[in-house]
Amino acid sequence: MSDEAPTGRRPRARVAPTPTQRALGLLTRREHSRRELTRKLAARGVEADEATAAVDRLADAGWQDDARFAASLVRSRASAGYGPRHIRAELGTHGLGADAVAAALATFEGDWREQALDLVRRRFGENGPADLAQRRKAADLLARRGFDMDSIRAATRFDPGDPDD
Repeated sequence: MSDEAPTGRRPRARVAPTPTQRALGLLTRREHSRRELTRKLAARGVEADEATAAVDRLADAGWQDDARFAASLVRSRASAGYGPRHIRAELGTHGLGADAVAAALATFEGDWREQALDLVRRRFGENGPADLAQRRKAADLLARRGFDMDSIRAATRFDPGDPDD
C-alpha cells in the first residue's frame, strides 16, 4: 500500500532537458566560457555538435559571453590573492585568445603591487616580512601566485640595492 494519498492524477513523466536548457542551467549558477560550457555538456552526454549549437544559441541571445566570463574570473582571482600571470594562464586554459585575455586583465581596476602588498600583510602581519628568510618566503608565495618581479620587490621591500640586506 502506498504512503501517499491518491490524488486521481497520474505522475508526470519527466522530460529530459534539451542541451540548451542544460547549458542555461549551468549559466544560472555562474559564468562559463564557451569551451568550458561545451565540455560540461559533453560530460553530461550531449553530442558535440548539439553542445556547440546550444552554446552558440545562448551566446547569440546574450546568456553566454566570453568577455563577461573573463572579467568575472579576473575579479574573482584577484580578490583571492592571485596575480596577473596566474590569471592570464588560467584564462588561456579556457580557450580565450591573447586579445581577449589582455582585455579582461585591463578590466582590473586595482593595482597589482597593492594586491601583492595586501597578500604579504595578510600572511606576515602589518609590518610585512621581518627578516631576509621571511622576505624570501613572501617572494616565493607571490611568485607562486603569479605576481611579476616588480610587484614582488615592492611588496617584500626587497631591493638588491637596499642597505638593510
